[in-house]
Amino acid sequence: MKHSAALCTTPSRLIPYNGAVTRSVKVGTMDRRPRVLMLSKACIVGIYQRKLEEIARLGIELLTLVPPSWKDERGETRLERVYTSGYRLEVLPMAFNGSFHLHFYPHLGDWMHSFRPDIVHIDEEPYNLAAWQALFLAQRVGAKSLFFTWQNIHRTYPPPFAWGERWLLKRVDYALAGTASAAAVWHEKGYTGSMAVIPQFGVDPALFAPASATEERGEPFVIGYIGRLVEEKGIHLLLEAAARLTGEWRLRLVGSGPMRESLMQQAERLGIASRVEWIEWVTSTEMPGQYHQLDALVIPSLTRPNWKEQFGRVIIEAMASGVPVIGSDSGAIPDIIGPAGIIVPEGDVAALSTALTRLREDVALRHRLISAGRERVLNRFTHQQVAAATVQVYQEMLSG
Repeated sequence: MKHSAALCTTPSRLIPYNGAVTRSVKVGTMDRRPRVLMLSKACIVGIYQRKLEEIARLGIELLTLVPPSWKDERGETRLERVYTSGYRLEVLPMAFNGSFHLHFYPHLGDWMHSFRPDIVHIDEEPYNLAAWQALFLAQRVGAKSLFFTWQNIHRTYPPPFAWGERWLLKRVDYALAGTASAAAVWHEKGYTGSMAVIPQFGVDPALFAPASATEERGEPFVIGYIGRLVEEKGIHLLLEAAARLTGEWRLRLVGSGPMRESLMQQAERLGIASRVEWIEWVTSTEMPGQYHQLDALVIPSLTRPNWKEQFGRVIIEAMASGVPVIGSDSGAIPDIIGPAGIIVPEGDVAALSTALTRLREDVALRHRLISAGRERVLNRFTHQQVAAATVQVYQEMLSG
């Protein structure tokens, strides 16, 4: 990887993301639109594709390659084609689907040679086989490269993953980190190249918007959780906290995962099963309607030795939708919520129950947080802002 003297003598080389919108972006001096090939399993989610349209609108010839589906503890998420204007969205078969470290794309080289990208945007962590494959092929066609990371815990891996990670960090041209804490991890691991802190995706404030007056809810107070049903997400603590509440309330849990049965049994033991509604994971385009059924969203995540909350996308979706958020102080949650919500110590059931009671009873507080949350998203977390910041990185890579 080649850097100028200025890059080498500035160890962090960190460009913070502040949500500012770039009005016009000129990329390089070439007499055609720059070609970017993005490899992204995350972009199988339909609402995430709005960022891709915005990138293309800023003068990029964009080819995004996605697998037909991705498998995890929730099951299999299949490709949604929702926002596909202005760029190409192509399906690429994946080997070892569901393995974060070992998945790769047998035919990726064919696309590299036919498209001839100027930049390969590797929407993968640097410790997996797909990232190494994409970087190797990018070098073969003479393209510059960048990777994206959410990894906010300094983890070490056994060979060959440690070897592959070091190889990539020495050869990639740029890095994007979802949060400042993620950026810090890779500096600790020895990455000395250029890096920008930019969220992976934003939200569409027209799609995720507060309910209209005719949709406003009455009683009872509805508490929501949206996400994976796994131990580190702390849903069992939310059940305990809800069980301490008095008066009328309901709890909506949207998602799937291995803890579903044990959580249902816990609700029975706590005597609140009749107040809990379980909703299987819904498509991304159905999510705005889910938020309109809530008076509060709770993200009670717990830090574990190998994981802490990396961003919490549902936080910005809820705030854009006019739903106040209560979050634990795990990982990036306090930075994302900022002053627009309520933060409680992770694992503290009493504090969580008190926060829920306060939010239910204090109408003025609820309205204040609704307004502050929407404003925070509009100022920092829209697809337009994320796309503009990403294209600025492309500009720096091509003009360097």
